Amino acid sequence: MKTTLDEMQAFVAVVETGSITAAAERIGLTISATSRTLARLEDKLATTLLRRTTRRLELTEEGAAFLASAQGILAAVGQAEEQMAARRLRPVGRLRVDAATPFMLHVLVPLAESFRQQYPEVQLELHSNEGIVDLIEQRTDVAFRIGALKDSTLHARPLGSSRIRLLASPAYLAHHGTPADAAALAGHSLLGFSQPESLNQWPLRGADGTPLHITPSVASSSGETLRHLALAGNGIVCLSDFMTAADREAGQLLEVLAEQVLEVRQPISAVYYRNTALAARILCFVDHVVARWRGGW
Repeated sequence: MKTTLDEMQAFVAVVETGSITAAAERIGLTISATSRTLARLEDKLATTLLRRTTRRLELTEEGAAFLASAQGILAAVGQAEEQMAARRLRPVGRLRVDAATPFMLHVLVPLAESFRQQYPEVQLELHSNEGIVDLIEQRTDVAFRIGALKDSTLHARPLGSSRIRLLASPAYLAHHGTPADAAALAGHSLLGFSQPESLNQWPLRGADGTPLHITPSVASSSGETLRHLALAGNGIVCLSDFMTAADREAGQLLEVLAEQVLEVRQPISAVYYRNTALAARILCFVDHVVARWRGGW
């Protein structure tokens, strides 16, 4: 009997997710059905692909060799299907997108309707995470990341960059005064990040000439939370233009120390699996973001 694509898919899912339970959820089978499929595959190949212990699954040497072949076959099948969809100019299927809440709300959500009108056969799933997610574990097709990238297993498409500025509400500045220089910030309420700590390095020079690192008076892991705190008059914040442009245009947030702030820009990238052929639905969505978003980086 020959190995089927369903059996290969189950085996690859178990390896990539690390458990039969997670694999079953990923491929839409019951746990028992996934286990039987894996056992049937090993019977057909007359070899053990995975060693099972009470704590983990471990690839055998034969399993590792078969994994590479199976992944290649599944990728080729997926690419062939995507090519057929692309030839019809109608990308299809579920598209799982991940981004930090501010980028999701200020950039991606406003573009969702026009994308759906243009590509009605793509089902969007939009997920927000403040930290870096594992694309495989979270079953994510494409993620939008802000800042320097460190994961070499991912392919990145640079989209642009967004400048960061110091901002405060008119009410806060009217009540507490406007700082004259970086040193004067010590007397103000500063809104910063609880994590990562690197985001509390502001684009100013301290008294010793090094970049200014602030200790937040109020901290949050979410840039969107910090934006709302600033709008409510809670202090001075350092945020990216893509999420504050409308606030500045409306006069709800004013620049602080504009002439002293260094021009620092955060790179913005779309990332996806390096070892996966780029699906038409991913390419179309990323192109749509680049073409339609006019807010600037």
